[in-house]
Amino acid sequence: MKKYIFLIVLISIVSCDLVSLKKEKTREDKPIATVYNKHLYENDIKGLLPKNLSKKDSLVLVKGIINSWAKQELLYIKAEENISEVNSEQIEGLVNDYKKSLYINGYKERLIKQQLDTVVGEEEIASYYEENKENFKTNEELLQFEYINFGKKFLDKKETIAQFKSEKEEDKIDLERHLLNFKSYRLQDSTWVTFDYLKKKIPPFRNESKENLLKISKFIQKEDTLGVYLVAVKNILPKNATAPLSYVSPRIKQIILHKRKLELIRDIEKTLINDAIQNKNFKEY
Repeated sequence: MKKYIFLIVLISIVSCDLVSLKKEKTREDKPIATVYNKHLYENDIKGLLPKNLSKKDSLVLVKGIINSWAKQELLYIKAEENISEVNSEQIEGLVNDYKKSLYINGYKERLIKQQLDTVVGEEEIASYYEENKENFKTNEELLQFEYINFGKKFLDKKETIAQFKSEKEEDKIDLERHLLNFKSYRLQDSTWVTFDYLKKKIPPFRNESKENLLKISKFIQKEDTLGVYLVAVKNILPKNATAPLSYVSPRIKQIILHKRKLELIRDIEKTLINDAIQNKNFKEY
């Protein structure tokens, strides 16, 4: 049953491609279907057929493609016969406008790809951040946390817990030396993340309330069938606070690149106008 559902879906997809078949040219191969003076050839659908289909399934799919093609051609012919001249002109105008926009956008994108400076320095990002801090408010709580995950049979469980809870630098360094023994970890990481990120990262916290997790804690221990999780929430940033630069830096980079893109497009358009005027290809009356 699934196989035939797949064939039906595929027929509906390829039928969309058949609308864009080129106008008929003189061809030597024999058509596999004809609607009025329009012909469908085997080569037109060859690339639409999946490989490794059985002969029976291929015949079903080909028949479906032919029927979809025929219906679209017949509907198009009837539409042309019955549509008013006014509507026909409107459609032609829309088609021409759409064609122009495709060419123009394609040309602009090519120029942008060639000319846009995509290197955004840290100083530029920091400067933009300082000038627009009010625009970077958090829409949810952010936090910094550290954690370690190890298996149930981990031999150094007590020692690791003690070192994780410790504020001593030598204990932190010793933990760093044993990273290969942990299933996963996040240590000495100042990255700000969302509450949802914490819940997804650590499975036992997925059912934990926000109130219990969103509080600074030197040590939280959770266990499940997969192992033991040690968590320490280091810092919390409340909702509607100014987001840290490190958190919004990727967003600022995209904003700067978008501004550069708009400025480049304006420069390109201005240059085109000026060149056309200078070469007398653009005149106003």
